[in-house]
Amino acid sequence: MWKWLHPYAKPEASYKLCNTLLPWFAVLAALSLVTGTIWGLAFAPSDYQQGDSFRIIYIHVPAAIWSMGAYMSMAIAAFIGLVWQIKISDWAAAAMAPVGAVFTFIALVTGAVWGKPMWGAWWVWDARLTSELILLFLYLGVIALYNAFDDDRTAGRAAGILAIVGVINLPIIHFSVEWWNTLHQAQPSPSLPSLPLRRTCCGRCC
Repeated sequence: MWKWLHPYAKPEASYKLCNTLLPWFAVLAALSLVTGTIWGLAFAPSDYQQGDSFRIIYIHVPAAIWSMGAYMSMAIAAFIGLVWQIKISDWAAAAMAPVGAVFTFIALVTGAVWGKPMWGAWWVWDARLTSELILLFLYLGVIALYNAFDDDRTAGRAAGILAIVGVINLPIIHFSVEWWNTLHQAQPSPSLPSLPLRRTCCGRCC
């Protein structure tokens, strides 16, 4: 069933496929980014509570989503590398770690910029913020382990184990606003009508 995938375990076949698809995906990504940025920053209506400051959501939320998505992809690649000893999977995981770390850093910085006018503080030890910060540390740990050993196989094994263990942090990030009473807004309920995103005030900004 999966035999059509087997040839792509060879770096030569994978690189050839990537070189073929890269220009198409690059153009599609550029068009999507330009369209989304202009639409969100110029044409989306202002929030009835936050005004134009809410527009940072169009950077903050995608970065936060991709910080978790990249980590899950990295962990899957690391798992494949550990179980089936496919070297290209370790390379893929090592390549995804810096990308995910950048997305996580962007999510934390934009969250702080957004939180200052909404909460009255740049940072609070909120459950979601803290677990997202832990995600950044996990990324940095994986990057450090990939560069800590001269032997690529040993480095891939050590970093892969950390990446797989760190997956437990992803549901914590996602469900933190439901499991604990946090300053961060809760997920919208599917049974309720859609409302504009709002932040709960901490009392210091009012």
